Amino acid sequence: MEHKTKLLLPKDGIEGLKENFSTDAISGFIVFLLALPLSLGIAKASEFPPIMGLITAIIGGIVVSFFMGSRLTIKGPAAGLIVIVAGAVGEFGGGEIGWHLALGAMVVAGIVQILFGVFKLGKLADFFPLSAIHGMLAAIGLIIIAKQIPVLLDVAPAMVKGKGPIELLAAIPDFILHLDPKATLVGLVSLTIMLIWPFINHPIKMIPAPLMVLLFAIPAELMLDFQKTEPAYALVHIGNLLENVKINVNFAGFAQTGVFIKYVIMFALVGTLESLLTVKAIDMLDPFRRKSDANKDLIAVGIGNTLAAILGGLPMISEVARSSSNVNNGARTRWANFFHGFFILAFVLLASHLIELIPNTALAAMLITVGIKLAHPREFIQTFKIGKEQLAIFLVTIFFTLFEDLLVGIGAGMLLKILIHLYHGASVTALFKAPVIVSFTDDTYLIEIDKAAIFTNYLGIKTKLEAIPPGFNVIIDLKNTSLIDHSVMENLHHFEHDYKENGGNVSIIGLEAHQPVSKHKLAARKK
Repeated sequence: MEHKTKLLLPKDGIEGLKENFSTDAISGFIVFLLALPLSLGIAKASEFPPIMGLITAIIGGIVVSFFMGSRLTIKGPAAGLIVIVAGAVGEFGGGEIGWHLALGAMVVAGIVQILFGVFKLGKLADFFPLSAIHGMLAAIGLIIIAKQIPVLLDVAPAMVKGKGPIELLAAIPDFILHLDPKATLVGLVSLTIMLIWPFINHPIKMIPAPLMVLLFAIPAELMLDFQKTEPAYALVHIGNLLENVKINVNFAGFAQTGVFIKYVIMFALVGTLESLLTVKAIDMLDPFRRKSDANKDLIAVGIGNTLAAILGGLPMISEVARSSSNVNNGARTRWANFFHGFFILAFVLLASHLIELIPNTALAAMLITVGIKLAHPREFIQTFKIGKEQLAIFLVTIFFTLFEDLLVGIGAGMLLKILIHLYHGASVTALFKAPVIVSFTDDTYLIEIDKAAIFTNYLGIKTKLEAIPPGFNVIIDLKNTSLIDHSVMENLHHFEHDYKENGGNVSIIGLEAHQPVSKHKLAARKK
C-alpha cells in the first residue's frame, strides 16, 4: 500500500511538467494575478522602484523553481520585509542612493542564507520562541498599516517623510484634513473589497481579491481622469523592464559598518524565519504529504535573493498567502511557481502600460489588508489563551519593535522568555542543553528528556528526534523535566504529526505531575 502511494506522487522535473502541465499552469496563472499588484505595492512601500517587486517575483518564479526544496511554495517579495527594506533605504541615505546601498546588505544577506542551507541550519526557526515570532509579525502588521494609511488618503509624501510608525498613527487626523477626495474614494472602495471578499459566498469569489480591486480601480481611475487631475504620486510608475535590468548594487554602504551588519542580520534572519515557517505550514496543506527539504529551500531562496539584489530587486521569501492560494488552486509541483514568474514576465513585457494605470491608493488598500491579517485581534486573543506569559512576550516584542526595530524586538521577547523560564525553576545550565537519553528495545525508541525542555535547548532535542528512522514506535518521556515551554509543546506536536504520516507512532508521556499554565492543549507545563 505504501509503495502504491509513492507511485501516485506527482513526478518532478521535466516529467512532472508534462504530467501536471494544465493544473500547474492554471494555478500559476491565478497566483500571478494575486502576485502582480502585491509585488508592486510591496516594492513601493519598501521605498524601492515598483518594477523591482516584479523583478523579484520573476526571479523567484523562473530561476528559484529549479533549486527549491519545497514543491508548492511561491517565492516572491513579502509584506513582512517591508519594514526592514524601507528602514535600510532610510538609514543608508534615502532615495535612489539609499536603495542602491541597501542592495549591498541584501546581497551579503543572500549569501548568508545560502550558507544557512549549506550548514543545514534549516531548523533555525525552532530556536526562536513562537510568541516572539508572532509578536514580531504583529508589529510588522501595525507598521504596514501606519505607513499605508497616508498613501490610502493620497496625501503629499512630504507630510510623511521622517515619521516613525507611532508618529504616523498620531498624525492620522492631519492626514484626513489633507486627503485627496477622488483618490481616497478609490482607495476606500478597494479596501472594502479586500475586507469583505473572504465573506462572500458566490462563484465570483473565484476571482482573487487583488484582481477584483484592479478591475474596479483602473476603470475608476480612467473615469476620474487621474492622469490630468491628480498629482504624479497618485499613480504607479514602473518604466521599461529591459532598461531597469542591470547591476544596481552598490557596496559603499559597508563603510557604515554598524548599519550594514545590522541590516545583513535582519534581512537574513527575518527572511529565513518567514520562509521556514511558510514551508512548514504549506507542507501541512500538501495533499500528498510531501516533506520539504528546508536546507535546500534556503539555498534556493539565498541564490534568488543574491541575484535579485544585484539587479536591484527586493528580498524574497516563501510567501504564505500566495503559497496557500497555490495549494488551494490545485498546484501539484514546483512548476506552478515557475509559471507564476513566467506570466509576470510576459505581462511586464507585453502590457506594462496597463500597470501604470493602477492608483497607489488601491495598492495601499491591499497592503493594509495584509497588515490587518498580521496584527488581527485574534492573534492577541489566541496568544492569551495559550498563557499570560506568552501574551507578555508577544506584547514586549511588539513594543520594542515599534519603538526600536525588529532585531531589538525579537531579542527583547527572547530575553523575557528566558527570564520567565528562570523564574519557573529552569537552571542556567538547562537553558542551552537538555540531557537526552535514547534507548531502543524491540521496535520502540524511548527518548528520556531531563531538566527542562525549552526553546533555547530544543535544537539538541530535535537532533535526537530526527535521527530516529521512520516506522517505529517512539515514546517521548518528559517525567524528569521541571518545565516544558509552549514552543517545545508545539514542536513535539509537529514531530508527532510528521512521524505518524511516515508510518510510525509517537506517544508523549510523563506529564502527569506537570501543571499546564492555561487550558490550551499546547500550553507550557511546569512542576
